[in-house]
Amino acid sequence: MSLPLDGLSAIVTGAGRGLGRAEALELARLGAAVVVNDYGQPGRDGSGEASAAPAEQVAQEIRAAGGRAVAHLGDVSDHEQARALVELAVETYGQLDVLVNNAGILRDRMIFSMTEDEWDSVIRVHLKGHFNTTHFAAAHWRSRSKASGGPVYGRIVNTSSEAFLAGSAGQPNYAAAKGGIVGLTTSTALALAKYGVTANVICPRARTRMTEDVFAGFEEPQDGRLDALAPEHVSPLVGYLASPAAARINGQLLVVHGGMVAIVERPKVAAKFDAAKETFSFDELDELISPYYADRPPNETFAAAEVLGLKRG
Repeated sequence: MSLPLDGLSAIVTGAGRGLGRAEALELARLGAAVVVNDYGQPGRDGSGEASAAPAEQVAQEIRAAGGRAVAHLGDVSDHEQARALVELAVETYGQLDVLVNNAGILRDRMIFSMTEDEWDSVIRVHLKGHFNTTHFAAAHWRSRSKASGGPVYGRIVNTSSEAFLAGSAGQPNYAAAKGGIVGLTTSTALALAKYGVTANVICPRARTRMTEDVFAGFEEPQDGRLDALAPEHVSPLVGYLASPAAARINGQLLVVHGGMVAIVERPKVAAKFDAAKETFSFDELDELISPYYADRPPNETFAAAEVLGLKRG
């Protein structure tokens, strides 16, 4: 019996631990040959010496289960290393079919305390890292499409966060990067649709090295039940979005955790006001807009997140 991803090849970045590891294992379980990318630094802030061990351990796990996998030690925020990652997939498996961007770091600080380096490093790994791999994968698919004279198979699954949706006071760099990833995804989806490629983005909630403090008050079950915050709740959606079954899904944002998937609509206009004359005056804006917010919560974003069940913690 054929598997959903039989004959396809995939890259998963940040796949040595946590979500990326679960996603790489799921893609392999569904039949894909996988390039397991991880820079292997021990610190969630990107500190420590790079190591091939995390990526190689996951690749060995896939091979031990009868799958195909190679490890790649590389920093996706480096343009040339991202190029080498895509080239490795093409050279090893003949072509690239699926790209799952997951690599990231945290350097949390309140906006008034954050250093320039703390801002730049998180934006670089998350947002630039997503761009770098997407750039080279997109060029590969465009070239193949031109050579074949028609659409090719391509899937991109990017990783955003509820920090972008609901806010996160101590993570202005992370929230900004994750919001940028959503914009990158929708732009990529529009640009690559004609080549047969889809691009979607998920906001996962899971207990990993990067979120250990966020979920510190939510203990893992001790009775053998699957942890509601386990990465294994997220990886099936990634496998589905990478498959032919998801061909009609493009440019979408999905929240996923604990056996739940929520499809998030693009922002809608909540209210509209027209100037009585050619342009607004200050007094007119005050008369129109101030009453609209008078009886609303001080932060509408958090209120909406609570209604959707998306707010963390």
